Amino acid sequence: VQLQASGGGLVQAGGSLRLSCVASRSIFSISYMGWYRQAPGKQRELVARISGGGTIEYADFAKGRFTISRDIAKNILALQMNSVEPEDTGVYYCYSYKRGTSHWGQGTQVTVSS
Repeated sequence: VQLQASGGGLVQAGGSLRLSCVASRSIFSISYMGWYRQAPGKQRELVARISGGGTIEYADFAKGRFTISRDIAKNILALQMNSVEPEDTGVYYCYSYKRGTSHWGQGTQVTVSS
């Protein structure tokens, strides 16, 4: 499956962004989909993920501020980011996992100014 992420940009601290990830085919049977991010000079880290059964996990920094969702009919994964902070700056990647195989989108840059 190919993943196309979009929605990144420049936002002031306290603002909001909505990231979207469109899959090239049905996401109905995908085991996991989610978002990772990578800040400059840091390792890639999990932001949030959703299982095929709808179970959602968030990183501690995302809890209460970010919301992951999916639209199975449209093959879209989204990440609503509220109350963003400069520390949220980085490249955000969507990914999918099924039967031992992971796929990654190309990433979308999020920059939060203070």
